[in-house]
Amino acid sequence: MDHTNNKLVAALLMFFSSFLLMGTSMAASNYNVVNFGAKPDGRTDSTKAFLSAWKAACRSAASVTVTVPRGSFLLKPVEFRGPCRSRITFLIDGTIVAPSDYRGLGNSGYWILFVEVNRISINGGTLDARGASFWACRKSGKSCPGGARSMTFNWANDVVVSGLTSINSQVTHLVINSCNNVVVRKVKLVAPDQSPNTDGLHVQASTGVTVTDSTFQTGDDCISIGPGTRNLYMSKLNCGPGHGISIGSLGRDANEAGVQNITLINSVFSGSDNGVRIKTWARQSTGFVRNILFQNLVMKNVQNPIIVDQNYCPNHQGCPKQGSGVKISQVVYRNIQGTSRTQQALTFDCSRSNPCQAIRLHDIKLTFNGRSATSTCKNIKGVKAGVVMPQGCL
Repeated sequence: MDHTNNKLVAALLMFFSSFLLMGTSMAASNYNVVNFGAKPDGRTDSTKAFLSAWKAACRSAASVTVTVPRGSFLLKPVEFRGPCRSRITFLIDGTIVAPSDYRGLGNSGYWILFVEVNRISINGGTLDARGASFWACRKSGKSCPGGARSMTFNWANDVVVSGLTSINSQVTHLVINSCNNVVVRKVKLVAPDQSPNTDGLHVQASTGVTVTDSTFQTGDDCISIGPGTRNLYMSKLNCGPGHGISIGSLGRDANEAGVQNITLINSVFSGSDNGVRIKTWARQSTGFVRNILFQNLVMKNVQNPIIVDQNYCPNHQGCPKQGSGVKISQVVYRNIQGTSRTQQALTFDCSRSNPCQAIRLHDIKLTFNGRSATSTCKNIKGVKAGVVMPQGCL
């Protein structure tokens, strides 16, 4: 009898000690910013606490979670730098707010910056950059800082941003720069339609980026695609208000990496200034745009549903009369339907010196005020198939 009891006690002790061990290992793999001194009151500067939690997580050999619980946490510009030893997940249940005075984000150009971090996930949460006072400064013509992007990834690989909401960024909400293998899903990026330069997502010099199931309501491009972007896949997006989804502007520099293998499908544009746009500077450049697919898109009261502008030259400065050097080819527009806010729904203003090549229009139906819209096409070669309204191109 005693013998059996001893066995039972030993077994229970083993069970509890393993449970306790498991608890400590669980605790060690979850770093709550509050335990590092962050205060969820929206007023106390929690920057140091977030950095301390990050440093502890970055040293961990096992996968770790940094938790931002419910409440409001004030963050000044902060740089989360890698490389780290293992996968890190930021689990955000609360709201991260910027200083109420726009000068609190300074001149650095970023608010929350991840540098050289591999295997990083951002899950949930809200970023509120409180950009209104900054936009007011911009509109007043006073001298203001350049503006801070809300969340930026530089030289990062294997990145997931899921379920994040960003509101009222000073300038761009989310930047993916020089990264590989990035997934952005179920994000909502929102700023008033008159807020200046508040792009939703900017991607450049990056390969293998996927953007799905997301909403962009901004004062500038919903998504802007910069030089050196390759293998970008976008699906199930809602864009508007905003300036649409834009490849470019490209060709500002004489030596510039090209853009290729870009897909946008199954998306809706509502009241945006543009639908799908390709925009290049009217000057010499080694840049190019090729292998692009725009398919299954709905335009609702969009100012320029389909536009290629290769004569971009703000203030008509620095563009000798030679046309754009950016070569645009292999662009397919398939099953794009809806309404244009202007009579001219289709605009191809391609380069004189490097005409657009292998453009394909397939099943386009865009109307203006209940009747067929118009088109204008310069320096373009390609084919059309199915019904194409408005006619007049190719």
